[in-house]
Parts: sequence; C-alpha cells; structure tokens
Amino acid sequence: MTYCVAMRLEQGLVFAADSRTNAGVDQIATFRKLHTFQVSGERLVVLLSAGNLATTQSVVSLLRMRLDSDRPNLNGVGSLYDVAAIVGATSREVRQRDAGQTQGSVDFGSSFIVGGQIRGEAPRLFLVYPEGNFIECTADTPYFQIGETKYGKPIIDRVVEYRTSLDDGIKCALLSIDSTLRSNLSVGLPLDILKYPRDSFDDHLHYDVDEHHEGFRALGEAWSQALRGAFQAMPDMQW
Repeated sequence: MTYCVAMRLEQGLVFAADSRTNAGVDQIATFRKLHTFQVSGERLVVLLSAGNLATTQSVVSLLRMRLDSDRPNLNGVGSLYDVAAIVGATSREVRQRDAGQTQGSVDFGSSFIVGGQIRGEAPRLFLVYPEGNFIECTADTPYFQIGETKYGKPIIDRVVEYRTSLDDGIKCALLSIDSTLRSNLSVGLPLDILKYPRDSFDDHLHYDVDEHHEGFRALGEAWSQALRGAFQAMPDMQW
C-alpha cells in the first residue's frame, strides 16, 4: 500500500508521495511513486501511482518508451486531458495484458494522479481510476488522494481550499502523510514532495524527506502538541 496526495491551488500544484511497497509483513521495499516528464519551458507532467507495483512500473516504462514514437505520447499531445487519457489507456493495456496470464486472484489494478501544465493551459489535475477512466480536480474540491487515504483526509478537508498558498498546501500534505504514518505501517519514508508554481514549467522544487529530516519531525511533533492542547481545552460533556 502507499499514500499519495496532490492539490491544485490558485498559485500552482503540490504533489506528495511516500515510497513504501509491501507484499506482506516480511516483504517491505522502497519504490518511488512520483514520476516527472518535462519539456523545458513548455510542459511538465507529474505522475503519482498506487496499486499493483508491476502494473505501475509497466505503465511508467511504456509512457517513457513511447515519448519519441509516432503514436500519441506525453510530450506530443496538446492538453493535460489528453495526457490523462493516454495514462488511462496505457493502464488498461497493461492490466489486460498481464491479467490474462494468471488464474489466481491477483489484483492488477492501479490508480494514478496526473497533473502539471502545458503551455497555453492553466495547471490541471486528474485522478485516473484502475479502469482507465478519469475525473478532473475542481476549485470546489482542490485535491486528490490515492492509496491509503482515510487517515490523512480529515486535515485536508478542514484546511485546504483553492486559495491556500503553495507553502501551506505542502505543510498540510506533510501533516496528512504524518497522520497516515502514525496509523498505518504500510506507508513509510522517504517522501517525495514537489512544489509547482504556476507557469514555471520546471520540477526543480522537488524535495526528499527521510527519517533524518529535522523539519518534518518538528512539524509532526508541533501538530501532535497542538492537537493535545486543543483536546485538553475542549469543554467536558454535560450529561
């Protein structure tokens, strides 16, 4: 299992993902879930993945292999909608190919968050389902999650809105992941964090957060103390 979250805010986009993959308590490994596709000064596409690791790796590999081909690819299409459609079609292709080779109960499904910006468009964000269809993020609900979503959702629902700053969006995403780390062992460090300011067409604001990152540890502890303080300040129930 994994946990990824992305936000489409007025100032740009925020992406955050853990890197833990497990197939049981004795098969824990680290695999990055955040992938970028960039044409300098013209487009940046960011892909977050969750689900069957073999499927997600095959999808990402095919997307990269086809960048210079004659078929529609992430570097050639004119909109993020078309990018999401290619990711969905590639996911269906891999799932149909691999699922036909086994009679077991293996779940080959994977979900993707696809975001970024192509020159001539505003930043956009899509959620691609295992079936290959997808939806687009709106200002009313400016974020998507995939993977182990339930532990980190409450803080986002309470804090994030379209006009939230990118820095506050990153802070909220980190606290959302911190909440998940504390409650679910299938999500783990290191984290990939990417801050994308609108119209930058660049992925240089890409940060790695591991167990030695003092800022992340301080943020989590400050949040825990604030929650404990708020809880103690709540009035007792009158029965």
